[in-house]
Amino acid sequence: MTGERAEEGPSYGIGAVARRLGVPAPTLRTWNARYGIGPSRRSAGGHRRYDAGDLLRLEEMNRLVKAGMPPAEAAQAALGARPEAAASAVAAPLRTDRDLEPAVLDRPPRDRPGPREAAPSAVTLARAALNLDVQAVTQGLEAALDGHGVAWTWERLALPVFEAITRRQAGTGAGVEIEHMFSERLLSALSHRTGRPAGPAHPRPILLACAQDEQHSLPLYALAATLTTTLALETRVLGPRTPHAALGDAMRRLGPLAVFVWSQLRETGNPAPLGALPALRPASRVIVGGPGWWPGLPAGVTHVRSLREAVAEVGATLG
Repeated sequence: MTGERAEEGPSYGIGAVARRLGVPAPTLRTWNARYGIGPSRRSAGGHRRYDAGDLLRLEEMNRLVKAGMPPAEAAQAALGARPEAAASAVAAPLRTDRDLEPAVLDRPPRDRPGPREAAPSAVTLARAALNLDVQAVTQGLEAALDGHGVAWTWERLALPVFEAITRRQAGTGAGVEIEHMFSERLLSALSHRTGRPAGPAHPRPILLACAQDEQHSLPLYALAATLTTTLALETRVLGPRTPHAALGDAMRRLGPLAVFVWSQLRETGNPAPLGALPALRPASRVIVGGPGWWPGLPAGVTHVRSLREAVAEVGATLG
């Protein structure tokens, strides 16, 4: 942004702002470069910093983008926000780099989290899972989902914790009970955030299912919860081991805007049955995810490789 001021009063680095909003730092830099919505201060050392007014505008832009407004229009609207409302932007404290020190991250979770309970680190959440501390895992996941959203929680907490559990299993052969408990708590937290939002952004739902014989269904719920909470789309999850015929029947019954099919294991990734899915009018976009899919997807079927890519592909169907 132009018109940068010397630092005075509270200001924040891009990392702290990114964690506050649940928006990647590269996205914040893009918003600044393209739309002029970025830091307006410089520290004594010449580093660019966000003040309370900048934060207010970014929070408003982020809210509008999540509601479906194009980024350029959201930025224009956010830049028109009243400066006197900036004080509300600092009501909740930002996490700073100091918060990432191990001594802080490794504090045991409190027994009764308040409404602004901070999200745990992946290390803290993994320790709670290894101890089979169901309450701490539940509280940590809920705090992260409420404070940072589904995508952040999935990428920054869930996947690292699963990786830690997998390493433990590979090293000792034990830990199945840990994986089961953590999976169940995560599934419960995500499933509560799926379904039909108030005022759906589109009248047709998004249908999600695992490939036939595929039992790994957590990625479905992560995507469904993200679509419901960020794009206001209604989601219907059929779950694991969905027979091809049952998926086709559900498509005919619901007329979904898009269909997402997950394959984790190569044994479940034969793409041939996708070609037999019904051709609906209006058409349903077919998207697949997961490492199990073989080459040779039918024409018109898109393979995505991350949660964010899947959200983008589904979002593109909104027109």
